[in-house]
Amino acid sequence: MRMFETILFDIDGVMLSEERYFDASALTVLELLHSPQYAGLPAYAGPGFAVPMPEEDIRRARRQVFADDIVLRMMKDRGVNANWDMVYLQTAHQLLRVLKAWAERAGRDAVAAAVREAAHNGWDAAALRAIGQLATPYVTDGTIDYASYAKAYADCRSKAELFSALEAALTELVPGATPFDHERKLWLVGQQAFQEWYLGDAYVAETKQPGKPGFLTDEVPIVDPGAFADLLQRLKSRGVRVGIATGRPEIETRVPLTEMGWWTWFDPVCITTASDVLAAEMARPEAAPLSKPHPYSYLRSYLRSPAPEVVLAHTLPLPREEGDKVLIVGDSVADGLAARKMGCRFAAVLTGLDGAAARPQFEQLGSDYILEHVLELPRVLGW
Repeated sequence: MRMFETILFDIDGVMLSEERYFDASALTVLELLHSPQYAGLPAYAGPGFAVPMPEEDIRRARRQVFADDIVLRMMKDRGVNANWDMVYLQTAHQLLRVLKAWAERAGRDAVAAAVREAAHNGWDAAALRAIGQLATPYVTDGTIDYASYAKAYADCRSKAELFSALEAALTELVPGATPFDHERKLWLVGQQAFQEWYLGDAYVAETKQPGKPGFLTDEVPIVDPGAFADLLQRLKSRGVRVGIATGRPEIETRVPLTEMGWWTWFDPVCITTASDVLAAEMARPEAAPLSKPHPYSYLRSYLRSPAPEVVLAHTLPLPREEGDKVLIVGDSVADGLAARKMGCRFAAVLTGLDGAAARPQFEQLGSDYILEHVLELPRVLGW
C-alpha cells in the first residue's frame, strides 16, 4: 500500500467532460475569423459565425475547426492543454493561410507593408479587422483549411515547437511583421472571446458580441458526483491533502464543482486555476508560458499557493522521498509531463479525449498508474 500525503487532481477529463470546452474553442475560432468584430473573413464552408448558434451548428463547427478532433489530438499529444492555447494556435495558422493567399495574388511586398502597418501595435481586434478587410478579396473557398493544421506542424514535437513554428512561418512570409505573440495580444483576444462563449452573458461583465447563453450550467460529470464526493471525503478523513491544478479559470472551476458537491472537500490554498497562472505570467512575463505541461500549477498547489516568485524559485524535481508522497491525477500528456518535471507520481485516467485508446501513450510516457476512471483511485491506495 502506497501512502500519499498530497493528491492533486486535474478537472477536465478527470471529473468533468471536456466536450463543452472544445465546443467553445471551435466557436471562438470561427468568431475571430468570421465575425465583423474581428477579421470578418468570408466563410465558404461550415456554419460560419452566428450568435446564438443552434446545437446542430455547434456540432458542425466542432467537427470543422478541429477536423473531427484530429487537430485536437495532435495538439494534446504535444502537451497543449489549455483551450486558450488551442484557439490561438488554430486561429494564427488560418491567418497565415489568409496572408499567403493574399500575397500570392497581390505580391509579398505589398502584403508585408500592409500587415506591418495594420499590426504595428500587435495582433489585437483592430489589427484583425484591418487585415481582414484588406485580405477579404483574396480569400476563396479552400483558403481557410482547418485540417491543414495537423499536416503543417506534424514535425513539431512539443508545445513550445508549435508556438515557435507559427512565428517562424510568419517571419518567412511577412519579414518584419510584428510577431503573433507580441504582448500576447492575439492570445488575449482569443481568451476574451472564449470566455464570452463559455461563461455566457450572465457571467461576463462586458461582451463584444452579446447573445451567448454560455456552457457553464451545462457541465457533464464523467463519474457519479456522489461517489466522487465520497472518495474525496475518505481521502480527507485519512489525512490526505487534496488539491486541484486546472486549465480552467477560477469561476469555471468554483461554480460547477460547487454544484457537484465537490468544492468543499478541496483545501482552498491547494487550488490553482488558469486565473492564477495568468496572474503569474503577468507578474513574471519572462517566465511565460506557465500553463501545462509546465509544472507551475501543480507546484503552486503543492506549496499551498505562495507568491509566483516563490513557486518559480523552488528547486525541481522534488527530492525522491518528497516526490514519492505526491500523486498527480490527470487525463493528458501535459499532466504527465508536469508530474515528471515536478518529480512526483502520476496516475493517468482513461476518461479524456481518446478514452481507452490513450493507454499506449500513457504507457510510453512511463505513467506510474493507469486507471479506467478516477473512482479506481482506491486500488492505487490499497484500500
